[in-house]
Amino acid sequence: MAHIEVNIDYPEHDVEELTGALIREKCGQGIENINRLLRTAQQGKILREGIVTTIVGRPNVGKSSLLNALVQENRAIVTDIAGTTRDVIEEYVQVNGIPLRLLDTAGLRETEDIVERIGVEKSRSALAEADLVLWMLSANEPLHEDEISLLDELQSRQTIVILNKSDLPLRIDSSLIEETFPADRILRMSVAMGEGVDLLGEAIHSMFFEGNLQSGDLTYVSNIRHIRLLNMARTSLEGAIEASEMHIPIDILQIDIRNAWEQLGEITGDSAGESLLDQIFSQFCLGK
Repeated sequence: MAHIEVNIDYPEHDVEELTGALIREKCGQGIENINRLLRTAQQGKILREGIVTTIVGRPNVGKSSLLNALVQENRAIVTDIAGTTRDVIEEYVQVNGIPLRLLDTAGLRETEDIVERIGVEKSRSALAEADLVLWMLSANEPLHEDEISLLDELQSRQTIVILNKSDLPLRIDSSLIEETFPADRILRMSVAMGEGVDLLGEAIHSMFFEGNLQSGDLTYVSNIRHIRLLNMARTSLEGAIEASEMHIPIDILQIDIRNAWEQLGEITGDSAGESLLDQIFSQFCLGK
């Protein structure tokens, strides 16, 4: 902006001519920085609010045992009796530094029990609002019809399939699961034996985060207003590049660049005014 102002207002001074290539380069750098910030938007939301994670599956597949293992206490009742969980149990846990808002749900099945049926309906609601679905299956049982019917629904969701009770004789035909979900989204566990639970954090990390998860030295954007302003600033800079390619005069082109400045300034609290004047006189040799 300072360079543009000098070229417009002080053409008689010996200042490097502002070329279209230079404008496009500088605007491109701005867009690259904005894109980097926007890529952290989902991560920022996760670090602030946690991933809404719903554990679903038929009764007695080990959902409550998984919740207890992650919470590291007996938060949910675990028995061999199917249908023990009748309501949604909610806990906040950290798995490999990733916060989860964990929902343990009633087993999904057809039932004549009125109370259990209400629990199943709540499970369906929890499934609908989940960012992440942990779908638990018993590796020592064949796939049930209602589990097969869930395949299509969960294929389009962020789903990790957990084949639990893998320490018991294998009876599940996992070929249909393997055809539907990527290999890194299928985990074999024995929650009761404490086997494979540590793999869950790695699977969640690769699903939601790019590269290494850092919370100390990286700026995360999670505010909706900030995300909107970053998108607006990017659009303004893209408009400036397009105008430069069309050889539009810089005094017109600078409108888009100034808009980007002001949109970013709404995030940082900075405004052009005196800052721009200071930049002009510090960067260019002009009489004051």
